[in-house]
Amino acid sequence: MNWPAPVELKGLHAALVPLAASHAGQLSDAVRDGELWKLWYTAIPSPERMAAEIDRRLALQAAGSMLPFTVLDASGTPVGMSTYMNIDAANRRVEIGSTWYAARVQRTPLNTECKWLLLRHAFEALGCIAVEFRTHRLNVQSRRAIERLGAQLDGILRAHQRSADGSLRDTAVYSITAAEWPTIQTHLQWQLQRTPRAS
Repeated sequence: MNWPAPVELKGLHAALVPLAASHAGQLSDAVRDGELWKLWYTAIPSPERMAAEIDRRLALQAAGSMLPFTVLDASGTPVGMSTYMNIDAANRRVEIGSTWYAARVQRTPLNTECKWLLLRHAFEALGCIAVEFRTHRLNVQSRRAIERLGAQLDGILRAHQRSADGSLRDTAVYSITAAEWPTIQTHLQWQLQRTPRAS
């Protein structure tokens, strides 16, 4: 069996369920909220490419390199995607990435809770030694969100890869280690108790 195995993670503001082809229609609706695929510094599928993106992620799951999730809001409506990716089963390391959310749920407790659920599962159920986050160096919104989690910047991979438009991407790499998790968890739980705009 591939590690990690598919799982459902549920909180008060959000839930993560295994990605399925049947989610394509509602995820296409979600990505239209904010026209997220037009952001130049990240790769988010357009509504027309959603089914193909789901197929791509499920193929990576079958290969053992990704565990993709559909993100649901408190009402159970699909509002985005996230994954465990760059899975290193031998060393018990994963990256949380390929994440996007409909504009209406950005900067709400949903993102904080999703990250808490994924981190808790990684450290407490999967026994990970570290969890990584990666984003474009110029994706300021994403970097601030990662830093609010308490992740530490490991460094910048310069000219790391080519973006879809051919431009070179510098990748900012962050991580949280197992030793840091108890403090990070306290921090995230404190954030979740604050008002929605402050999470």
